[in-house]
Amino acid sequence: MRVIIEKDYRDLSKKAALLVASQVILKPNSVLGLATGSTPLGMYRELIQMYQRGEINFSEVSSFNLDEYYRLPHDNPESYHYYMQENFFKHINLKAKNIFIPDGMADDIERECRDYEETIKHSGGIDLQILGIGSNGHVGFNEPAEQLNVTTKLVNLTAETIEANSRFFDSAEDVPKMAVSVGMATILKARRIILLASGENKAEAIKNTISGYVSTKTPASLLQTHPEITLIVDRAAANFL
Repeated sequence: MRVIIEKDYRDLSKKAALLVASQVILKPNSVLGLATGSTPLGMYRELIQMYQRGEINFSEVSSFNLDEYYRLPHDNPESYHYYMQENFFKHINLKAKNIFIPDGMADDIERECRDYEETIKHSGGIDLQILGIGSNGHVGFNEPAEQLNVTTKLVNLTAETIEANSRFFDSAEDVPKMAVSVGMATILKARRIILLASGENKAEAIKNTISGYVSTKTPASLLQTHPEITLIVDRAAANFL
């Protein structure tokens, strides 16, 4: 596990964008695993600027998102379909046919989960997976639990995650209580993984992630078993290292 400590969020975002850009430049038809939330926003802004300067081309890239809220319409401003379009996809030349996000509105959600796994498999697998981390150590919506999902599943969100995500909604009551999330085994099958963390509220989770102990109570700690993982954190998130 490689740990890169950057001065602040801006430098963290630049470093992450450079690593993603390197992947795409070296392999133009890369399959990217993408994350949402507040942490990757700076990285997406940097990648958009690189594209606008002609430094990177996404025309052959495919992308798979980690998760989506259950029963939240795609045009809802808090859905991850909307987030990705507004914050990344509409600003670059990634083709719509190569964009994949779990469909939380699917009538048959179990089939949607199976199909999502099959589509990842048929794409050749994820070359580079971007992850954020929750203050409780979750990645995607793989929440701390006695057992973790292996593949893409419909999951219940913890009260802590609902409260953390309530800043994006009018209140905690408006936050969906369930989501479709790629499972831990699917995440770990990615050839390379980059985990981003910013702020003091992530410091405890980062400490537990790289502590040397693997526990389903800190899902991100399973990343220690991956041979090609890079953590990029700012000084605040590295406070306990």
